[in-house]
Amino acid sequence: MTAPDVRVLLVDDQELVRSGLRRILRRKDGFSIVAECSDGDEVPTAVDEHRPDVVLMDLRMKRVDGITATRNLASRGDHPPVLVLTTFDDDELLSGSLRAGAAGFVLKDSAAEDLIRAVRTVAVGGSCLDPAVTGRVLTAYRSAATPRREAPGELTAREADVLVRIARGLTNREIALDLGISEVTVKSHVGHIFVKLDLRDRAAAIVYAFDHGIVTPGAPTP
Repeated sequence: MTAPDVRVLLVDDQELVRSGLRRILRRKDGFSIVAECSDGDEVPTAVDEHRPDVVLMDLRMKRVDGITATRNLASRGDHPPVLVLTTFDDDELLSGSLRAGAAGFVLKDSAAEDLIRAVRTVAVGGSCLDPAVTGRVLTAYRSAATPRREAPGELTAREADVLVRIARGLTNREIALDLGISEVTVKSHVGHIFVKLDLRDRAAAIVYAFDHGIVTPGAPTP
């Protein structure tokens, strides 16, 4: 049975950009552009009407910026994940998008294949941080966060294994295959990690893992 298309909501104030995204995220490759917004204030209505799997969000728009729009979505409880797409290699903006609840970010000058991979990863519950700027963005994130704490010794060895793989952007299915356990077990471990470390989502887990030296930018997954 063919997997259903990934339903994508495009949010960008430039029609030319949205047109380019439509050409990359094609139906024949498993994507469906269900709606488009030209500003952040249009997002809640579009989400309610079209129920996208992923919101592909620009950061700088005229009325409501992408960070505010992402924060507004996150405050609604059940909402689709947000993948930030921006031309601005701005560490503060990108770290702000993580604090607002984005599942990750990709720069607009990334290869089409990288964008496709990021959208698919986020759609199935993963998180994706563009490796070109991850290290600097995490530094900016830390500077605006609470003072660094030592990593608590609360995680089991298996939960620590799962956290490392979350930080490398693996989905639950990929983690299950990598560790030789069921996807249900992975979901259970992820839930325990979030509770024990007081984390909101996978993006926060990634930041935590980098911040506490559990993984470092560019290092391979064990």
